[in-house]
This record gives sequence, C-alpha cells and structure tokens, in this order.
Amino acid sequence: MSGQSWDPELYARNARFVSDLGMPVVALLDPRPGERILDLGCGDGVLTEKLAALGCEVVGADASPEQVAAALARGLDARVVDGEALPFEAEFDAVFSNAALHWMKNPEAVLGGVRRALRAGGRFVAECGGRGNVRGIEAALTEALRRRGRDAEAANPWYFPGPEDYRRLLEAHGFEVREMTLFPRPTPLPGDLVEWLETFAGSFLSAVPESERPGLLQEVREALRPDLCDAQGLWTADYVRLRFAASKAG
Repeated sequence: MSGQSWDPELYARNARFVSDLGMPVVALLDPRPGERILDLGCGDGVLTEKLAALGCEVVGADASPEQVAAALARGLDARVVDGEALPFEAEFDAVFSNAALHWMKNPEAVLGGVRRALRAGGRFVAECGGRGNVRGIEAALTEALRRRGRDAEAANPWYFPGPEDYRRLLEAHGFEVREMTLFPRPTPLPGDLVEWLETFAGSFLSAVPESERPGLLQEVREALRPDLCDAQGLWTADYVRLRFAASKAG
C-alpha cells in the first residue's frame, strides 16, 4: 500500500459509510458473547467497538498506525499488524473483516495467516470490494496516470476478486465456504468525489508530484461526472461487494 495513508479525521468525515454499511457482515458473523474475535483491517475501530459491545473479546488489527491510534482512543485492544503477516496462532473463534481485504494484494498470505489464527472450526466472515468494484473510478484514474506517463498498474493498491477465484483460494487454504455473494451496491457519497479520491486513492495521487494532483483530481472528476453524478450534484460510487462466510476445516 505504498502511497496510501490514512488520516482518521478525514476518514471519519468522508468514509463513515464504510462502517455504517458493515452491519450486515456483523449479522452474518453472528457473534456470541465470550467469543474471541479478530477484526482484520479494523480501521478506527467503529465496528470493533460494536463487536465488543455484544460481549465479544475483540482484537483489532490494522496496518495503519494512525487508525490504530484512533481505535485505541476508543478503549479497544488494537494493534498495528500487517494483514499479510498475521502473528496469531489458534487464538480466535472468528476472524471478521469489513472493507479491508481488497487492500491486501497477496491473498494467499492473508488466508494462510487467517487459518493459523483460527481455532479448529473457527469462522472467517468478511466483505470486501469484489470484481468490478469502482470500475469506472479505477479506469479514470488509470487513464489520467497513463496520459502523464505514469505506471498506473504499479500505483493501483486494490485487489478485487471474483467469487469463483476467492472460493478456490479459501478451499485451497483449508476453509469450507458456507456463503459467497457478489453484488452491486451503488453507494451515495457524503460529499464530492474529490473527497473520496483524496481518502481512498492516495496511491494513485502519489504517483505524480504534489503540484500536479489538483489537476489530476479535477480531470478524473470531470471524466466521471456523467456516470456518477446526478442532476442535483450528488455523487454515487460504483461499488460491487464480495461477502462470504467460511469456516476452518479439520
């Protein structure tokens, strides 16, 4: 995730919908009081806090020190952890993840670590960006960088798998898949598209000098306006989500 940084205040202002829309994943997890749960990619801890309020013993893990600091400020057990190098061994009844797995481009390392972290029969329940997620936004960013002679593929921090591929990966890492759904979820944004880009597309923006970023942002905004902005000026991101529930076999 080089080039992508997280400002908890910016995130809370421009991206609170991420945790607000995560409650169906919590319902799929069906957490029980007393369970020990790992929240993988916990961000600032809003959903971690909800799991703890349900009586679970929750550990939040995130690669961003700034987001972990925000989670710690909520009184949570949160740790700076690389999701592709989880250090846990047979410690959790469940691993939960919302809107984080698509930032981890080595899914094999992630799944290996999740399996090790789970106790026998433990659950892995998550939602992330799936195949086709923000396709229009990604294409506009890629084209804007290409026009500037930049390597957009190297700048792209996202991994958006399809259900068939991810099911195969889960099964190859010793999981039994109970549920796997890919669905479009057009998501109204709380503000302008530029604010979304500044929050989530830092890796693309960092591929150009700081002086060029305002121009790039406006170019991408105008390219996407016909498809993502309505007559009232309200922006909607072209989200597609992959939601699944699996359990550790054996």
